[in-house]
Amino acid sequence: MNIVDAVYSGGLSLTLTFSDGTVRVVDFGSFIRNHPHPQYDKYLDPDVFRTFAIENGNVVWGDDWDMIFPVEILYSGRIQ
Repeated sequence: MNIVDAVYSGGLSLTLTFSDGTVRVVDFGSFIRNHPHPQYDKYLDPDVFRTFAIENGNVVWGDDWDMIFPVEILYSGRIQ
């Protein structure tokens, strides 16, 4: 399973399209707020959050993949 498209959905959410055609809106805000860390905190700013990219079938943030989640968790639509 891979992510084939990701679109900013407002706030700290993305609409993710997976290789099987499934589409999920995933809110990353709760995770970032509940796991304070300098590596993540900058992504509370929606302008910085929007700098995501799709690499190797996953959505990532930062040049060194500061923030990345297992595709299976993103597929569920809920991250904690």
